[in-house]
Amino acid sequence: MHPDDKPWWKRATGYQIYPRSFNDSNGDGIGDLPGIIEKLDHLQALGIGFVWLSPVYASPMADNGYDIADYDAIAPEFGTMDDMQRLVDEAKVRGIRIVMDLVVNHTSSEHAWFQAACASRDAHEHEYYYWRDAAPDGGPPSDRRAVFGGSAWHWVEAVGRYYFAYFSSGQPDLNWQNRQVRRNVFAMMNRWLDRGIGGFRMDVIDLIGKDLDNGVLEQGPDLHPYLQEMHREALAGRDILTVGESWSVTPDTALQYCGRERYELDMVFNFNHVVAGWDPEFGRFKPKPLDLPLFKRILGEWQTALAEDGWNSLFLSNHDLPRAVSRYGDPDRHRVASAKMLATVIHLMKGTPYIYQGEEIGMTNANFTRLEQFRDVETFGQLEDQRAAGVSEADFIAGANRTGRDNARTPMQWSDEPSAGFTRGTPWIDVNDNAVHLNVEADRADPDGVFGHYRRLIALRRQLPIITEGGYRSFDDANPCVFGYVRTLGDQRLVVVGNFTGERASIGVPAEGWGEGRCVIRNGPERTTIDSPLSLAPYESFAVLITGVDG
Repeated sequence: MHPDDKPWWKRATGYQIYPRSFNDSNGDGIGDLPGIIEKLDHLQALGIGFVWLSPVYASPMADNGYDIADYDAIAPEFGTMDDMQRLVDEAKVRGIRIVMDLVVNHTSSEHAWFQAACASRDAHEHEYYYWRDAAPDGGPPSDRRAVFGGSAWHWVEAVGRYYFAYFSSGQPDLNWQNRQVRRNVFAMMNRWLDRGIGGFRMDVIDLIGKDLDNGVLEQGPDLHPYLQEMHREALAGRDILTVGESWSVTPDTALQYCGRERYELDMVFNFNHVVAGWDPEFGRFKPKPLDLPLFKRILGEWQTALAEDGWNSLFLSNHDLPRAVSRYGDPDRHRVASAKMLATVIHLMKGTPYIYQGEEIGMTNANFTRLEQFRDVETFGQLEDQRAAGVSEADFIAGANRTGRDNARTPMQWSDEPSAGFTRGTPWIDVNDNAVHLNVEADRADPDGVFGHYRRLIALRRQLPIITEGGYRSFDDANPCVFGYVRTLGDQRLVVVGNFTGERASIGVPAEGWGEGRCVIRNGPERTTIDSPLSLAPYESFAVLITGVDG
């Protein structure tokens, strides 16, 4: 029996759009809302159920829209509120919901609230943010560093105090301890939901409960009471999706966010598998080689932790991360095969998969050669810190080309036309040179392309209850080359295997075996039996559905 009584987002596949880089309709070099509308048929053909739309609100764009100056207005470079409503409506016609990005840990320094807060200590908006007096020496109240480099404290002469901004000086943190802040946020959320959007992805939501006086930023003491209040005031009773971004959540704390009886969120984005590949000191800018046994263990812990309650979000890339095929696959010799393998392994786990724009054709990292090609505020903030630590410019560029955020932000590659068909003008960031042969038009014309593989995976999720409802168990966990797991539902088994290397590799199969089955997806030869040891070609992957298995 199909689980039609389950929430719609359990069988749906999400697709993240970074509007600035998706499709430019007016030739100004910046993607926009009308440009997204032009490409909705592409998403419908892929089988997408909802779009996570990165911020399109009015913003000075210090952090490409994650610094919001007005939550109730659209940035002019993206379009108008009428364009936004048209996007919601046109997507709905195609069976696609629009999930907005909710950025409420901080605002832009140009938001009217912050402008009033900086004008006078007596303004009620002053309490909307975190302010502290100078240290005895006149300097910042603490040595807290910002994520994007430099001090997290910034002086405002007019009020004679420092404000706290955990990301950049243009992104002052909201004080959620202020009741009116929470009321304003919940009212804004309701206004957007009343316009018919499909829910919210909540940016760094684990930071809203911070306790600065005791040095607690992530998962602070007030976090879950605030999320429960948010649920009561804005989310309850609505047929929507909510997913929270949390860099601090672990399998041990996940159910505090998304357990059924918590009344907070539907799921969280966790980054345990991502951060495990970063250098302890230099972070993303000095990535470590993939440790596949560790990678498998982390993903498996999440599958186990949320097996009966809560829900997993499944992803390898987004606007903050490198291209999946460049980070985990082989973008040169085995780009297509490794892109398909990664998709198979991730999409067939239990949870909701998210595709980042361009992932469905196997887009790769930018490979910039000059600092002036980069655009990301984090990259330039970290550059100064790492220069001070003795990192050479060449080494820094190499690290940024592996895991910097600009890799995900080069324009979507639609065709082999100038600027990859993204714009008639000059793009705001350079197009990847490989767009002349790696583009949507070419890939969709290839019956064995990456797009077709993603489309088959998305269709399987809607067709096979075992993918959304089945249990999860991995095997041969110590294998450094191959990822193998089995999904279980009733008398069915779905065996999923993927070779993460460019060499032939083998994996041991559990002694009980599973007999003959039907190959439901593959990027290599047809497979119907699971023998041990199982030998796979470079980056080969497949899934075999076996019916009539006891126990």
